[in-house]
Amino acid sequence: MGLTSLQAQQPQVAPADGARSRACPACGRTTAHAFRFRINGCDILQCGECGLGRTDTAAFDPAAYYTEDYFSGRRADGYADYLGAEPVLRREFARSVDFIRRYRSRGKLLELGCAYGFFLNAAARYFDVAGIELAQEAAAHGRHAGLNVLQGTADAANLQRIGKVDVIVLFDVIEHLPQPRETLALCRDHLNGGGIIVITTGDFGSPAARLTGARWRLMTPPQHLWFFTQPSMRRLSSALGLSLEHLDHPWKIVPASLIAFQLRRMLGLVGERVTTASRIGVPVNLFDAMRVVLRKPG
Repeated sequence: MGLTSLQAQQPQVAPADGARSRACPACGRTTAHAFRFRINGCDILQCGECGLGRTDTAAFDPAAYYTEDYFSGRRADGYADYLGAEPVLRREFARSVDFIRRYRSRGKLLELGCAYGFFLNAAARYFDVAGIELAQEAAAHGRHAGLNVLQGTADAANLQRIGKVDVIVLFDVIEHLPQPRETLALCRDHLNGGGIIVITTGDFGSPAARLTGARWRLMTPPQHLWFFTQPSMRRLSSALGLSLEHLDHPWKIVPASLIAFQLRRMLGLVGERVTTASRIGVPVNLFDAMRVVLRKPG
């Protein structure tokens, strides 16, 4: 199961070649990348211009990874008990809907990586909702609840099936995407004028991320492929013709079971997963996760 000891997260020295050249999705060109550390057999590199971090790996199959196991505590870097935490997640998602409605109060909303559909259920009070989810079991759960959920990736074909929308939501998703720039470009093209994209993701430039380094709670390659900074997010949105209207580090209501689950992973503890606290919500803010609102010109 993923990381089983702190040894797996020990940073290693940079290779002899120092900086490496890579195509940076945020900068839109090839830039020098510095080696930061090696975790789970993956090199973590960082763009020297915008600070975007990346996982250098060629052996990761998202379709095989994001299964029911990812949501039920059988992957150390997934969720402890997603279904059991539904009441807490619904409370948090209701707050997210209120936030979104400050920028777009109605219309058609699409969530990428909608999991079991809990956010879509909350948003359906105000929006015509649809979702795309890679995990087959989670997508089926959403459809069983009466939601319009497509199983698969956010590719051109699936976005075409959904049609034009007014809001696209990516909660803790962009860091998983093999090609975030291309996916955001597709999202932009399927937004109506004046529509918004709402993104949450880790902040690799935050004090918490800088201080903890290889032991940062969101440093979980290969499932996290990208580690965004505020400058990299600004560069990416500008390059795609999207205006960045809002960026903050919000408080979240987090299931206590997930907090315990992540702490056990970080401390290298193995054994029975903790799910008894799935229905207890804890307000948390380490100021290392950002929320961004991007708008397409009207």
